[in-house]
Amino acid sequence: MNDQTPHHDGPLSGHLVLDLSRALAGPHAGMMLGDLGARVIKIEAPGRGDDTRGWGPPFVGPEDARESTYFLSCNRNKESVTADLKSEEGRTLVARLVERADVLIENFRPGVLDRLGFPVERLHALNPALVILSISGFGHDGPEGGRAGYDQIAQGEGGLMSLTGEPGAPARAGTPVADLLAGIFGVSGVLAALLERQGTGRGRVVRTSLLSSMVGIHSFQGTRWTVAGEIPRATGNQHPAIAPYGLFRCADGELQLAAGSESLWRAVAEVTGLDPDDPRYAGNAERVRHRTELAAELEAVFSRGSAEQWIGRLDAAGVPAGRVRSIDEVYSWEQTRQQGLVLHVEHATLGTVSLPGMPWSFDGGGRTRHLPPPTLGQHDRSVRDWLDLEDAARDTGPAPAPTATAGAPR
Repeated sequence: MNDQTPHHDGPLSGHLVLDLSRALAGPHAGMMLGDLGARVIKIEAPGRGDDTRGWGPPFVGPEDARESTYFLSCNRNKESVTADLKSEEGRTLVARLVERADVLIENFRPGVLDRLGFPVERLHALNPALVILSISGFGHDGPEGGRAGYDQIAQGEGGLMSLTGEPGAPARAGTPVADLLAGIFGVSGVLAALLERQGTGRGRVVRTSLLSSMVGIHSFQGTRWTVAGEIPRATGNQHPAIAPYGLFRCADGELQLAAGSESLWRAVAEVTGLDPDDPRYAGNAERVRHRTELAAELEAVFSRGSAEQWIGRLDAAGVPAGRVRSIDEVYSWEQTRQQGLVLHVEHATLGTVSLPGMPWSFDGGGRTRHLPPPTLGQHDRSVRDWLDLEDAARDTGPAPAPTATAGAPR
């Protein structure tokens, strides 16, 4: 375990993560581990860096130091070191970091890391305790395991697009959920492997993929087919198995409500004046079969008032209800800010920037100081100097970690 990073805190403080990944799935996993307190060293290609540094617009910052907001979204709490992994110097640097790391993240196509000289056998020869997170597009074996994977391709191949949007019009989710979920599932596997390592002293390989992330969230839509033999289809903004549950138009906009039980349905009926014992709506199965008629009746009522008025009435009756917020409204919402879902960091070239915050909190033990996303190669010198000091001090004790040079985190 690398415990020479006093500028870090959080549950994974003292752990070192070597992030060889690029694009989104792997970097998101690395950021999550950094959010949990690990020290994350990100290796980037000299001159161009991570692919996402070029994904835009929008780009922000001075003309000679433009940054992609896409890159900023998934690379906080990391140090950036540039290295050519096809060169001897680059491979030597990686080997030195592997010897000290607790976790290695990679999302190369299957076989690429082997060709770079780092098959699993060598990684574990360098460091038997290393936990390796390997993320691929479609899996590490099987007839299509070598395919390249990007988020929207996986959303389509993994069935999600067939369930999303209006009937007959496949739609991608508005955020790259295949990538993000692969990163999240990968992190859960890493944490389990780190826990196991406490007893065995040995690391293991955790594998996941964009495809598995999609199948992993099929939930009841999957068992509709695997158990009942029914092929799910898109139902727009109405729930396929619960009614009323979805989006409804009011006089001035939309509201959403979720009547997930019979008592909630009766509360909706009381608020709106519908007959809860109408044979078409007497049970959830009947309401689902008559979903279109029920939605039309509800909207006829809701059209007589504003969304705010109806949400207030539904909330007073105990019915879960809400509005549809735009992204800017979410980040200005006091509830979002009170939950710590906006972080402010000092970037080396951008100054103070606000980032989407961590989705968890820990009583008395969470990370409180965050590093901004690094500029390309920002830590080339400091990380190499630290490695040199560690090598020189092997027989006399560990070298102190360098002070983070990414600005003053807060």
